[in-house]
Amino acid sequence: MGRNTRKRRSPLATKVVAGAAALAVGGGGLVWANFYASAHEENPADNRTRSAAAQVATIDCPDVGQELNEVPDRARGEVDGELATMDRQITEAYKRLASTRRAQAGDSQYVQNDILTPLKDRRKAIIDRIQLEINRAGGQADGSLDELAQCQGQSADRPQDGGGQNQDQDQNGNDNQDGQNGGQDQGDGQDQGQDGGQDGGQDQGNGGQAGNGPVADDFINIEDVQPNSRNLPNGLAANGDGGSTGSFTTNCGTNENENRNSDNVIAAPGVSNGAQHQHDYVGNQANNAFASDEDLANGDTTCQNQGDRSTYFWPVIRIQDGTQDIDQNEPGGGQDGNAGQIVEPSAAELKFVGNRTSDVVAMPTALRIITGDAKSFTNGLANANTGWTCTGFEDRVVTDKYPICPEGSSVVRLSNFQSCWDGQNIDSANHRTHVAFVQEDGSCGNGFQAIPQLQVRLVYDIQAPQIENGQLANAFAVDSFPEQLHKPITDHNDFINFFEEDLMNEMVDCINNGQDCQ
Repeated sequence: MGRNTRKRRSPLATKVVAGAAALAVGGGGLVWANFYASAHEENPADNRTRSAAAQVATIDCPDVGQELNEVPDRARGEVDGELATMDRQITEAYKRLASTRRAQAGDSQYVQNDILTPLKDRRKAIIDRIQLEINRAGGQADGSLDELAQCQGQSADRPQDGGGQNQDQDQNGNDNQDGQNGGQDQGDGQDQGQDGGQDGGQDQGNGGQAGNGPVADDFINIEDVQPNSRNLPNGLAANGDGGSTGSFTTNCGTNENENRNSDNVIAAPGVSNGAQHQHDYVGNQANNAFASDEDLANGDTTCQNQGDRSTYFWPVIRIQDGTQDIDQNEPGGGQDGNAGQIVEPSAAELKFVGNRTSDVVAMPTALRIITGDAKSFTNGLANANTGWTCTGFEDRVVTDKYPICPEGSSVVRLSNFQSCWDGQNIDSANHRTHVAFVQEDGSCGNGFQAIPQLQVRLVYDIQAPQIENGQLANAFAVDSFPEQLHKPITDHNDFINFFEEDLMNEMVDCINNGQDCQ
């Protein structure tokens, strides 16, 4: 049975007040300590004057990996390892930010002088090594990456690229009307005790059981969201008389055997804890940071059709009800600010659909696709691709809020993958440019070819959080890099194709012939 069947404490006994979690530095690293109080209690820091420095909620660094469009194949392993090191540098800087609130309150230049400037120097050293590795492998690094060394402090209420609106079209070229989503501001802007308070300035004040989110403003009642057009599941409803109208469903379970790790073999191959957050895996069971294509091709699979050895993985959801999971003192778990009880999905639906203007072609073996962006809170919305809703309300999809579902309704996560392929590469230096979403008319541009589009629908039977007087209790959140504050916009999903050739061809024929197969 999944972990979501465990007996939980009464919500009244486990209410978590946003901003009432503290960070302490121990001999073995950071200890994430939690304090519980009634949502009716007053915050003793409410009437304090907060310094400008204390309003810095997190660290915002340019994403060097996204700027690497040309990296020679023989340098990619080394470059990916350097990028993972940069991620860990950001995490350490964020932890220092969170544990020095008293010093920041007394010195307006503390964040810049003691956190951001040293971080810039460390990042510059890695950027220099990346450029050297590219040049040694026969590529050409022109030095422009140097401009990406500088990071900045970011407040928790900074709107992201238009204040809560996602891309103008969704991944199928449909007008997603996210501006109707209750006027949601990406802002996340609770000013909840960021200046420390009674714990001697260590209270980070960004909410959540581990002190780094989520906060009350990260949630919205799904009944307050206006219906919008992102309920078109495959782009065919608006133009159903052409293209490839079939579908292929693969059943790979819900991760009943609890196969999880905090690696990412796509973005950080060969790096243990490269993701710094836990993933659920279904399908291929050989997936870890060190798995080769041969390992994956020969791995066991949870899919009913054994011809599908593909890897499907996504960040876990945790319930922040005061309990902890087995990784509370481990990398990817408590050591990286991911606190609470992991919840297994009650349903994980994996479907491949066609293109509304053309036939699809087979995906190549070992094709890698990442959809969404684990760093969307600081990176902005360029690669964000989130969809949150509730059962019975799936005509209402929000992108930058977690949904509060009414009784009897379950939380739903939706991910529709890129479905245009460059026809040559199974991956790219930034893990993105070899695939793309369709254009507004549903076709693939730039000479790309249409491939079956993977659509993932995950359902979670979890209790709705309580929000009272701006305070949040019994929250849920996706795992994330700690400096991303567990924002819903950071949700993402990953896929590596290891369908056997015959089964892939069967999928393509089924979709192109307008059949629904499994």
